[in-house]
Amino acid sequence: MVIVAFATVYIVWGSTYFFIKMGESGFPPLILGATRFLVAGILMLIWCIFKGEKIFVKKNLIVSAVSGILLLVGGNGAVIWAEQTLPSAMVAIMVSSPPIWFVLLDKPNWGVNFRSKATLLGLTIGFAGVILLFSDQMSGIFSSGSAHSKVPAMILLLCGTLSWASGSIYSKYNSNQGSAAVNIAWQMIAAGLIFLPAAALHHEFEVVQWQAIPAKAWYAILYLIFFGSIAAFSAYVWLLQVKPATQVSTYAYVNPVIAVILGVTFAHEHISIVQIGGLVTILGSVLLINIAKHRKEKQLKQAREVEAETNGLAVNCR
Repeated sequence: MVIVAFATVYIVWGSTYFFIKMGESGFPPLILGATRFLVAGILMLIWCIFKGEKIFVKKNLIVSAVSGILLLVGGNGAVIWAEQTLPSAMVAIMVSSPPIWFVLLDKPNWGVNFRSKATLLGLTIGFAGVILLFSDQMSGIFSSGSAHSKVPAMILLLCGTLSWASGSIYSKYNSNQGSAAVNIAWQMIAAGLIFLPAAALHHEFEVVQWQAIPAKAWYAILYLIFFGSIAAFSAYVWLLQVKPATQVSTYAYVNPVIAVILGVTFAHEHISIVQIGGLVTILGSVLLINIAKHRKEKQLKQAREVEAETNGLAVNCR
């Protein structure tokens, strides 16, 4: 289940860059976000009602709303807004910073994270790999002399990555006692209900032409609902409960790799030797982090087995 969940988050979220762009060919960005999360949340809630699960628990609703707003409005909303003025290369680099924020914000695990040289080295190498991956595009951005005009969006995006990391940590340490599916559904509904008035304030409902939305935009939003939100977001929230946050956060390094592969395969984009080096560097960093966590878990498992055997021998001697 862990392997399937990681594969879902790695691959599906990496592909959402491609499908968000496709969806924006017909939907304004905030309406896209509202539709995606409201429909996904309502569908999950209907499924939970069908299964007979309890869906209205005041404490759970509050926790789900807070984490949903931090993750999906603060995190995803910042990306949606920033992409109006920032190139995708710059967005991809800045969105890759959450693994670093995880280490800094996850106070209960400071002792473990800051003592693990492999984890810290892996995070550093991974971020360097993302910069290497998009170095060609970044050099073009700054050589054009327009970088200063992008500062507000960059600050907003930085706040968005902090919001995402904060929401992830909050969700990890304030997990509800109820059904995970119910909690995830309320997270998405809470986010969708914030996106709706934001879209209205941005006058998106006045400009959208529903009858003119192309079929590919509808296909894209269906993919984002069922795969990007219901499947991948559910897998991500579940992984936060069963695995260390720093290990789960490696998705932020793998997603750009998937996005580049899709761009080369379907959009016939060119990939350079430097970019290939960036891809290899990123995958190496993720492997380093996961090997370090795997070894740590194996050592803990062996220690528990030895302790259990020792206790068993002590009982037999009595």
